[in-house]
Amino acid sequence: MVRVAVLDRERCKPKDCSTECIKFCPPVRSRIEAVKFVEGESRPLIVEALCSGCGICVKKCPFQAVSIVNLPEEIEGECSHRYGANSFKLYRLPIPQKGMITGLIGRNSIGKTTALRILSGEIKPNLGRYDEPPEWGDIIKHYRGSLLQDHFDKIQKKILRVVHKPQYVDKIPSHVKGKVQAVLGKADDAGRLKRLVAELQLKEVLNRPLDVLSGGELQRVAVAATCCRDADVYLFDEPSSHLDVSQRLSVARTIRSLVKEEKTVVLTEHDLAMLDYLSDHIYALYGEPGVYGVVSHAHGVRVGINIYLDGFIPDENMRFRSWPIRFHVKPPKEEAEAKGWSIDWSHMGKSYKSFKLTVEPGKASQGEVVGIVGPNGIGKTTFIKLIAGMEKPDDGAEPAWKGLSVSYKPQYISGIYDGTVESLIKNIADVKIEGNFFEDKLAKPLGITKILDRNVKDLSGGELQCLAIVVCLAKKADIYLIDEPSAYLDVEERLTVAKAIREGVEQREAFAFVVEHDVVALDFIADRIMIFDGKPGLDGHAHSPVSLRDGMNLFLANMNLTFRRDPENGRPRVNKPQSKLDKMQKDLGEYYYAP
Repeated sequence: MVRVAVLDRERCKPKDCSTECIKFCPPVRSRIEAVKFVEGESRPLIVEALCSGCGICVKKCPFQAVSIVNLPEEIEGECSHRYGANSFKLYRLPIPQKGMITGLIGRNSIGKTTALRILSGEIKPNLGRYDEPPEWGDIIKHYRGSLLQDHFDKIQKKILRVVHKPQYVDKIPSHVKGKVQAVLGKADDAGRLKRLVAELQLKEVLNRPLDVLSGGELQRVAVAATCCRDADVYLFDEPSSHLDVSQRLSVARTIRSLVKEEKTVVLTEHDLAMLDYLSDHIYALYGEPGVYGVVSHAHGVRVGINIYLDGFIPDENMRFRSWPIRFHVKPPKEEAEAKGWSIDWSHMGKSYKSFKLTVEPGKASQGEVVGIVGPNGIGKTTFIKLIAGMEKPDDGAEPAWKGLSVSYKPQYISGIYDGTVESLIKNIADVKIEGNFFEDKLAKPLGITKILDRNVKDLSGGELQCLAIVVCLAKKADIYLIDEPSAYLDVEERLTVAKAIREGVEQREAFAFVVEHDVVALDFIADRIMIFDGKPGLDGHAHSPVSLRDGMNLFLANMNLTFRRDPENGRPRVNKPQSKLDKMQKDLGEYYYAP
């Protein structure tokens, strides 16, 4: 049995707890120091070779900084990298193949980005020997007999060119300065720029500086800059974040075009539809987030994604989740019964310097979730602000909802709050995190209870998103306005959020409006849908809410896209254009709920 012990250095505060992990460690009582202070360290060190795995230190730590996991002995020889003593450990690596797209699926903090950084050469794999890192010769020898041997041999000889699109594109302007045209022109050593500008709809932003671009614009620029490079291997870390459905398809086609040139592509993605559409084979990553991650063996796309959703890997006899993820198979009822009272809004218009939004009259019923879909820059966030009273319409009457309270989660989250997560929740939320619906259904599954003592400014993008959703839903309100809740969240977190939104709104008999680009997540959340169309950045038109079935058909018809359902779990899958099923569904007018 191999023992993996991880000590979260940001949470560990030995001066505030009198090092109870050391006092109560059984081996210490028998004069064997399994947990001790070492010279030059301000925090305890857990000696894994001496640790008995009793778990007492885990329970005694008041800051939840200690994690101890037992793993099979045979997996230890497959360790690819460890960041340091009592730090995250990654087992195995995905194997990129020429002329194919390798997809990675797994939870956040499970090792996907670490795997990409190793494959890019940014991190030299230490095979778990962080104290005495191996030389390239030993690394290449370790991976002999696999395609990774040749991959690392070329990295060592610096004859393999690899480009890597990072996960958090919002950080790009702090590292790269200048206008989009200049940045892309400098990157274009493959002569693809003209085609990419047209495919990714970048013409309008070419003369803008990077630091004024939105998240979706930065994402498309980052994808273009990556694809402009003349490289052997292309790595994409979550290329769909902040993009609408149409833009995701454009990015997917752009990435797939690299395969036609026999390039090697590896990507991570949480949008199941896009991952399915893009990948040629799948690696599922499982383990304990922030503690260890294991890369599964390669599987076909459909089988690989279904294995991850089932939570069980048959060829490894490994169950990593106790419950399977299942999707709606039957379409929702055409007309939901109205619950209690309803709110309505009249015709509204809002104009800015170069953009105008027109809103049709509509209404929402108590306990109902209205999903909002449409391209970026079409006015969805403007509508949310009109509903919230943060903006006043130039034309028509503002919603007359006097006395109704509103809870709003904005599209872009930043850690501007100066304080801990716990203090933020206590100051803003109207319910306690402990012992209620939000602890069991939201705070615990999203990991908020583990970061209560962390400073908000130190949280990652995914942690900030989870916190913002928890704060929004923990506040007692009549109307919940949630803008893009899926950004930076993994598949399981998206499902958790979708269920929490639905159950929270139903229990409180409130109203909810949710802006969402993930079609699968939207299907989980929405009772009805508002379609936004028009010309992005110029004019937008918000239609009245319609049933989920009619809304999905109308929206996907505009995208010229059809979905089918996986027979095992009901997972929506994109049909190949002009396939037999694609043509049949279009003839029937059923773009989402296949017959």
